[in-house]
Amino acid sequence: MKKSFIAACLLAGIFFADTLKAQQATWIWYPGDFEIWLANKMQNRRTERGAFFPPFWRLDNHYVLMDFHKVFDLPAAEEVTLYTEGEYNVKLDSKMLPGRPAKVTIPAGRHKLNIKVYSLDKVPAIYVKGKTVVSDSSWKVTYEDKEWIDATGMVSSQSGTQWLSAGYWHFNDPMSPPSQFRLSVEPQGPARTERKGQSMTVDFGKETFGFIKLHGLKGQGAVSIYYGESLEEAQSTTTCETLDHLEISAAAARDSVMPLSKAFRYVHLRYDKGVHIDSVSMLYEYLPVARCGSFRCSDEEINRIWDVSAYTLHLNTREFFIDGIKRDRWIWSGDAYQSFLMNYYLFFDSPSVTRTLMALRGKDPVSSHINTIMDYTFYWFLGIYDYYLYTGNETFIRQFYPRMQSLINFCLQRRNSNGLLEGLPGDWVFIDWADGLSKQGEVSFEQLLFCRSLETMALCANIAEDTQGAAKYRQLAAGLRTKIFDYYWDEDKQALVHSRINGQPTPYVTRYANMFSIFFNYLNEAQKQGVKEHVLLNDSVQQITTPYMRFYELEALCAMGEQDYVRKAIKDYWGGMLRLGATSFWEKYDPKEKGAEHYAMYGRPFGRSLCHAWGASPVYLLGKYYLGVRPTSPGYATYLAEPVLGGLQWMEGDVPTPDGNIHVYCSTQQIRIKADAGRGTLRFKSRSKPVCKGAAIEDKGNGVYEMQVAQGKLYEVSYRL
Repeated sequence: MKKSFIAACLLAGIFFADTLKAQQATWIWYPGDFEIWLANKMQNRRTERGAFFPPFWRLDNHYVLMDFHKVFDLPAAEEVTLYTEGEYNVKLDSKMLPGRPAKVTIPAGRHKLNIKVYSLDKVPAIYVKGKTVVSDSSWKVTYEDKEWIDATGMVSSQSGTQWLSAGYWHFNDPMSPPSQFRLSVEPQGPARTERKGQSMTVDFGKETFGFIKLHGLKGQGAVSIYYGESLEEAQSTTTCETLDHLEISAAAARDSVMPLSKAFRYVHLRYDKGVHIDSVSMLYEYLPVARCGSFRCSDEEINRIWDVSAYTLHLNTREFFIDGIKRDRWIWSGDAYQSFLMNYYLFFDSPSVTRTLMALRGKDPVSSHINTIMDYTFYWFLGIYDYYLYTGNETFIRQFYPRMQSLINFCLQRRNSNGLLEGLPGDWVFIDWADGLSKQGEVSFEQLLFCRSLETMALCANIAEDTQGAAKYRQLAAGLRTKIFDYYWDEDKQALVHSRINGQPTPYVTRYANMFSIFFNYLNEAQKQGVKEHVLLNDSVQQITTPYMRFYELEALCAMGEQDYVRKAIKDYWGGMLRLGATSFWEKYDPKEKGAEHYAMYGRPFGRSLCHAWGASPVYLLGKYYLGVRPTSPGYATYLAEPVLGGLQWMEGDVPTPDGNIHVYCSTQQIRIKADAGRGTLRFKSRSKPVCKGAAIEDKGNGVYEMQVAQGKLYEVSYRL
């Protein structure tokens, strides 16, 4: 593994599963509880024109009483120091120690240390540090120890208790407990400032996020700050989405930082005549994740699109993967799912994925779909599927399998008499923002996502050693897949129709189910070609105007070898936003709109997000389908590298994995590849017989060649595109 890669990722707080160094003490808690607690804090910071604006779905909370334990076998007695978040007691070999000991001596030999912690306002957590005894993910934790003492003083059996491996992140300092976590900040100045009377307009040069800071603030009176992702929004004092008002009464000059961080490029200030402000700056707020993936090519516009996509994703990678930095600043499962995929090709920050998955899932009992949206429940399962494929982390799957079961059981209980899902009271069937898109009846898109979720459950059941469950979910998935094609496939239209109503298929064809069926590999080759011709490349089928679904449409086309078409589409769609002055990518972009129409959404003139996570999809598309790198077994134990230039003259980049990078360079005459880990297969097309010194190249027919890639070795292939 490259030392620079390790250093960068460790600085960013990236810890891959089960890799905490021996003797490294860290704060630990019940897995999922810190994540839920932190999500509550973050999602309830949203405001709209100063009004408190919380999520509209159920918010769960952490367990308030927690028992931690571990059995140690020590060659010599050892003193350990204890830190906790909350009230606590300590037991050594099931005997409670008096008081609240800050230090405990564990004798030589085999001994069990228990620490029970109660905390209502923050997550019960512990930090234990000795010479060899440390708190880490090997400790066991439960919210109900089911322990009692009988009349003889004997301690009961604990066989009925479910113990999980402790959760952790990167809190390795005993004086910096989890409850004190804050995102990092750094000072930044504006690109330009314009004053006019008792007002000031400040441009920070690009979309950004943080706390506005007023310098040299003095006098007496009111100050109003209006934030805008566009200049028009910042100067529209009655309709901008976010603002701050403050009253000052200070004779001496001082600096003042606004209490809540916000998204903006521009800020417009108005203040009374008795008020003076020297200048305005900001504290940029961010999660310090390292950019481990990279991409460069012969097309400078594509390079710019990749850069802005990476910046857009980073802005929306905060405590969790959120939807947009202006609004909603909530954790939406559909948005997060795309962020997971982009993350695997940019940061490969596994903790951000698991934090977000755990926060979205919440706790039992299940009373509604995730975010109340049917499709968003299924995206959560798809996120689990991909997380295992990219990271190989079985521990997470085993621990959260019970919560997967309860969520899929909720879905199974909501099937209709046909064994299909349709919206019930309280269900939001979203799919996409598209004018006139019907959500009525049994929508084929929902059945497709449901089928993939059942396949995910079968995979996870095998990991959790639930053989009966694995067989059940496989059978359910196979039965649903058969129904999908029996009920929705129209041979004349060469497509899956959009829905069934009252048991009858509708004639309407949309792109959604059809493009997902391609990269789910649910279609045979003839059906794929039919869908490509009659749906994906058919302008008479309703066009997609959100980056959200454009992501999947272009992925389907890439999966069918249409990289040249996709490159042009990326330049047209994302390049279109750049040509309008975008410095981050938007929630929605319709080239037919003009001027201020690009800012409006939800019936509000500035309701649209101009920095939305789902706008960053070129990071994923260029890494997976142009550099062509993707895992073929969990955690990149094996992988495929299938570079496709798609009309580019050359390209080069790094794809991060759990154990280092895979570097690919490709031009029309040469391919170079070097991987830090895993066993790879390089697949490419050539019009002449390729040559690579020190490697055997296998002719697969029809101009396709394959070569095996060993870890740590640089390969240079001469070929002819």
